[in-house]
Amino acid sequence: MATIEPTEQRTVLPGAPPYSVDDLLKFPDDGNRYELFNGSLLVSPAPLPPHQDTIFLTQIILHKAAPRHLRAMTTINVRVSEQDFFIPDLAVVQRKAIHTTGPMFSPQDVLLVGEVVSPSTKLRDRALKVEAYAAAGIPTYWRIELNEGPTLYVYTLDGDSYASPIAYKAGTVAHLTEPFPVSFDPAELQDLD
Repeated sequence: MATIEPTEQRTVLPGAPPYSVDDLLKFPDDGNRYELFNGSLLVSPAPLPPHQDTIFLTQIILHKAAPRHLRAMTTINVRVSEQDFFIPDLAVVQRKAIHTTGPMFSPQDVLLVGEVVSPSTKLRDRALKVEAYAAAGIPTYWRIELNEGPTLYVYTLDGDSYASPIAYKAGTVAHLTEPFPVSFDPAELQDLD
């Protein structure tokens, strides 16, 4: 009896680069995380469990401190322009926008975005997304570096770009005022016990 070996199936994406957000909406739901920067496709694998845990722990801290009119959320869709679309690990949004925004938030509804740096996203999170989120006018960007203890880097919008980040290392308390007052030790962002 003859058998046929299974072949690797490849996803065929509609359209051609440079992609638009409208093109992205036509992509198959194939389990990949697609983002766009200047029409170029960024594809990320699913985050590893420690990465996911840090997102969860950070969301809890933000949720507990957030005023009623704001919400801490994870992996939201942010449409920055026709060719820029991002899915930050964390975000703080206007609560009223949750039910009126549709599948994507506009940058005007987003007060904070955060990325947990992983080996596959470090170049994007440390440079590309810093530039992109600033250009979108998002007031605050948090970058969490797990391999540094962890360390929280806080970027604040200064005109059209972010000022140099302030680093908060594990073992110290970060007293932050934007987008609302919150204080915590970055060590709380990684559950190592």
